[in-house]
Amino acid sequence: MQEPPVPITVNGRGQEMPAGSTVADLVGSLGLDPRLVAVERNRKIVPRAQHRETLLLRGDRLEVLTLVGGGSTDDDVLLIGDRRFRSRLIVGTGKYPTLALMKEAIARSGADLVTVAVRRVEMDRTKESLLNWLPEGVALLPNTAGCTTADEACRTAFLAREMGAGNLVKLEVIGDAKTLAPDVTATVEAAATLVKEGFVVLPYTSDDVVIARRLEDAGCAAVMPLAAPIGSGLGIRNPTNIRIILEAVKVPVIVDAGVGTASDAAVAMELGCHGVLMNTGIAGARDPVRMAGAMRQAVWAGRQAFLAGRIPRKLYATASTPVEGMPE
Repeated sequence: MQEPPVPITVNGRGQEMPAGSTVADLVGSLGLDPRLVAVERNRKIVPRAQHRETLLLRGDRLEVLTLVGGGSTDDDVLLIGDRRFRSRLIVGTGKYPTLALMKEAIARSGADLVTVAVRRVEMDRTKESLLNWLPEGVALLPNTAGCTTADEACRTAFLAREMGAGNLVKLEVIGDAKTLAPDVTATVEAAATLVKEGFVVLPYTSDDVVIARRLEDAGCAAVMPLAAPIGSGLGIRNPTNIRIILEAVKVPVIVDAGVGTASDAAVAMELGCHGVLMNTGIAGARDPVRMAGAMRQAVWAGRQAFLAGRIPRKLYATASTPVEGMPE
């Protein structure tokens, strides 16, 4: 007599699997590449090596997750931990009208590091995976976007690593739903935990020099102060604070959030920032591909201007043409 099917819950939906099914069977039934997913069973990660031997039991609650869309000269690279990136522009993968447009914009931006969010696998298998549309050669920066506690952020980072995204993580712990301002206390707490677990942590934070120092002391590979609220496009609201942070920490400073147009990116780089991270500024533009190219050039130009060293600001004019030798 055949055993009855096993009722389980997958990504919040009720489902039945044949008796004796394993986690690997479930992943296969969803048509997923096991190398690109992470599985939680009753809020505990099932290591990929144990997928084939972990039986599904009546009442199990499973989360099956994947990654979704959340320039410089060759000898002037961005160093994050032991990783080297040619571009100082980091871009997001969310908010684009189509995946094809996202791919074209990322390619035009020249970015070789892109942020991705950790979300449930789409149960509708007719929908395409973002990972299939990323330009060849870009590295992934998993993002803990949407997390509001240190525990949530750490859990998300572990899930991203389980699905093969590596140890690099953009840490976000949101403290206010309206402004999307970071909860800096929880961010420092989560950063310390993740660093101890071997992660290379890039934390989204306020433009507060004290918090920047604490994040550096916690072992973060960079600090990422906001220029303005996420998605606001207001540009750098407090360049003085950014300059103070640049003087106070030894790790890279990457402006994150609030960049609206190319001049905002150029200003960040002219201040001496080591990079700029943006999503809405490109994805929300009327022509995302053209804006991606503009951002690429602005980041490059701002970096060159910083390295060249601007002239001092003065109150009065100084003639650029000599006055000596003029006829009387």
